[in-house]
Amino acid sequence: MKVDYLNHPFASKRHTVFAKNGMVATSQPLAAQVGIEIMKKGGNAIDAAIATAAALTVLEPTSNGIGGDAFAIVWVKGEIYGLNASGPSPELLTAEAVRALGHEQMPRLGLVPVTVPGVPAAWASLSKRFGKLSLKETLEPAVRYAEEGYPLTPILGKYWKRAYEIYKKQEGREFEAWFETFCIDGKAPEIGEVWRSKDHADTLRKIGETGARSFYEGELADKIDKFMVEHGGFLRKSDLAAYQVEWVKPISTNYRGYDVWEIPPNGQGMIALMALNNFEQLDPPKWQSAETIHQQIESMKLAFADGKAFITEEADMPISTELLLSKEHALYRVKEIGEFAIEPKPIELAKSGTVYLATADSEGNMVSYIQSNYMGFGSGVVVPGTGIALQNRGADFSLDENHPNYLKPKKRTYNTIIPGFLSKGKDAVGPFGVMGGYMQPQGHYQVVINTVDYLLNPQAALDAPRWQWISGKKVHVESEFPNYLAQALQRKGHEIEVLADPGSFGRGQIIWRNPKTGVLAGGTESRTDGMVAAW
Repeated sequence: MKVDYLNHPFASKRHTVFAKNGMVATSQPLAAQVGIEIMKKGGNAIDAAIATAAALTVLEPTSNGIGGDAFAIVWVKGEIYGLNASGPSPELLTAEAVRALGHEQMPRLGLVPVTVPGVPAAWASLSKRFGKLSLKETLEPAVRYAEEGYPLTPILGKYWKRAYEIYKKQEGREFEAWFETFCIDGKAPEIGEVWRSKDHADTLRKIGETGARSFYEGELADKIDKFMVEHGGFLRKSDLAAYQVEWVKPISTNYRGYDVWEIPPNGQGMIALMALNNFEQLDPPKWQSAETIHQQIESMKLAFADGKAFITEEADMPISTELLLSKEHALYRVKEIGEFAIEPKPIELAKSGTVYLATADSEGNMVSYIQSNYMGFGSGVVVPGTGIALQNRGADFSLDENHPNYLKPKKRTYNTIIPGFLSKGKDAVGPFGVMGGYMQPQGHYQVVINTVDYLLNPQAALDAPRWQWISGKKVHVESEFPNYLAQALQRKGHEIEVLADPGSFGRGQIIWRNPKTGVLAGGTESRTDGMVAAW
């Protein structure tokens, strides 16, 4: 891939980082350094990913936690593997039970949307299958940061305070432990203030020592079960004990000679692939062209329309993944794209806020990993005495029995978190990802286009001004987005809104590997406190 690594077309002060022995890219500098620390102790890219992910539950709890879900794409010895560590709904959680509580749709916070956490099982499974070090050893840096504490970085502090303002409005004793765990003297910690959590350290230590079994069958599972029973939640120890991660074959599409890989449903990664398929059928892309960006947005709209209508667990999807990812489907869909913005609708069928990290080592192993509690800290519910903030993934279930993502017991919901990977022929190019709810497939899509079509280096591909389709004809753009392009898009019928805060446009990481020299090139997100740690 011939790119210009020196002449940066955007305003970032960062440049692509190069290294030979190892690299970790993520949104928190201390966490990135943890991954390198583990590599220097003899660990590989998989060990580094686990260590970094565990550290991020401490170092960036505003976006993820022990009680969340995870997905990973792993490249080892020329083979690609996928891990789905998202959890299902509890056995007791039914649509009828939710309606009986007075809800017409799934609530966003509290005990109801809590599903089985997959994060600890993801760490244990990755370690057992591909790691060189023990799980206990890989979690030691995270334990250390939880016990000793660390000072909050600027972006972290902003989102911590935002969560505090949301949760202090909630009523119910189930929210009390969040304030006991994540506040200092009853308030959110300030930027630069040191926060620590002994409970978090103890929990991580137990997970490491037991290979995560304490979380699913032992002492930690008992504490989760007791708390849920006391406060009227649905999750039980039996749900935890029954949980198993799923190793899956990643899905892909070939985009202009490159294979772009994502995890299959229940994740939303296929939306990025469908959008790329759509865009590939149109006119060759032109740099900084309003017509090209219009086509990009319209291609994404159509992909999202189909994805939101049909993605859930594959067994419950009314249309196959293979059909949705076919080039024939793309050719059919792009017929709807014209000169002006459209209101996207899904195809008609025949009747019948996440943390992302990337790692790479000198052996050629690479990991694209993502984990999240969803919507920041998640449900707002913390299990007392554990530091475990529980996710609220169940918020995405539908209570409409005619929708594919209708709530059922033991079912995995549509999941927003997605890791990405790029390869060409038999060679790995590398892991990439952009976190941030429904921005994620849009971020993946724009990063791939920036890389493949415009030959931008990793840092430039991340720094390029982004757009985000919201709904209908509504599109948000960053303040750095060229004004002349925004005006041209408005003339094409798009309802453009310029946002001063870049926080909603995703936060990404990239590591590319030169197949001939083994040299690693990494970029990190300028929209957050990110860092590329290299060795």
